[in-house]
Amino acid sequence: MFSLPTDRAFLWLGALLYLAGFLTGLLALLRRSDAQGPRTWLNILLVAGWACQWGGLYVRGMAVGGCPLGNTFELVQFVAWSAMVVYFFVGTAFRVSLLGLFTAGYAAALALISLIIPVWDAGRGQKIFGTNPWIELHAALAVFSYGVFGLLALTAVMHLLQNWSLKHKRLNGLFWFLPSVVQLDQINTRMLGLGVLLLTFSLGVGAAWWTRNTDTVDLAKLLVTVAVWFAYLVVLGLRWRARLVSVRFSWVCLVMFMLALISLGPVNSSRHHKVILTPTER
Repeated sequence: MFSLPTDRAFLWLGALLYLAGFLTGLLALLRRSDAQGPRTWLNILLVAGWACQWGGLYVRGMAVGGCPLGNTFELVQFVAWSAMVVYFFVGTAFRVSLLGLFTAGYAAALALISLIIPVWDAGRGQKIFGTNPWIELHAALAVFSYGVFGLLALTAVMHLLQNWSLKHKRLNGLFWFLPSVVQLDQINTRMLGLGVLLLTFSLGVGAAWWTRNTDTVDLAKLLVTVAVWFAYLVVLGLRWRARLVSVRFSWVCLVMFMLALISLGPVNSSRHHKVILTPTER
């Protein structure tokens, strides 16, 4: 009898489609092709990969009756999925074709690494949010903001590469296809604002619940999350006041995302010590 693919089969297929998209874009780049055909195929593969990844996360979500954010594996997969969602909007809005290549490689790397490290998928199937939709929304928005920050790190790398090419007068090859430093700076600033906005809303939703249920607050998770939010907020403020611009701004965005990824470790480990329940479940 025919059976549907498993969640991991969907996720593997999504990761391989991301990888195929990256290789397609890379091959077109090596051939120095700026034709519509390769870009179309790249986007088709990325949409197909995103759909398969969404299917895998959906199957896992149905198994636990909530958003699949129960372990490191699911967190990393969700960050990759979120980054791809943001790319579909940013790449279209700014017509940054090369961003698809960078995003494909980034999403493929995250998805494949998470799939080949079994320990990251330990403890799967845990219903860590109980039946609390507000805390589930808080967690989903927080992780989605990390996806935005991940794409911000990619465009920061593109800005650094373009700045280096202009300084050393290397305007051929990869650098020929990069957007201008002005356009990349605009993209970076707007994505930083979007990421901070999402994380702020996430913390607001969480605070609305925690103030009524202080016993559910995990201090370690709260401190780490607030620290990440405050750090990005400070960067946004410095950028808004033109105190942090150009190359320094890009380097800070890149380093900040690395630190944000590291913070997922303690956040994930701390919340398994306390399952959040609604009053009716207690």
